[in-house]
Amino acid sequence: MAGSRSEASKRKDRVAHIRFSPAEFEALEAAASAAGMTVSAFLRSLSMDGAGVRPFLGEGDRAVFGLLAEGMRAIGSNLNQIARAINTGRVPADGAVAGSIKDAHGVATALAAELAEMTRRCAAVRRGEGA
Repeated sequence: MAGSRSEASKRKDRVAHIRFSPAEFEALEAAASAAGMTVSAFLRSLSMDGAGVRPFLGEGDRAVFGLLAEGMRAIGSNLNQIARAINTGRVPADGAVAGSIKDAHGVATALAAELAEMTRRCAAVRRGEGA
């Protein structure tokens, strides 16, 4: 039942009508294509960013966050294996705990830097300063 509630909340059944000149729409299509998105997804993303609800993620942002997420998954797996070993009375390999903590710190630092840079870029664009 919880899955259906989640699906219902993700369903996009509300429509907003907006008009563009042919030149504006052509520019919009080109920008959406350059971002690797449909026109609808592009407009939704920009609208949510402008409203301060969710930041706009370009192709480069999605690639960076994908790599960081993969790194966090790998670190999480390592930490789970270490915890399992400790809980069963085994001693983790020398340096395993410190290495995993160091890796987690590195990924968290990179993630924080990327989020700060994205915030800076979005704010500059909103102020009309470009990226």
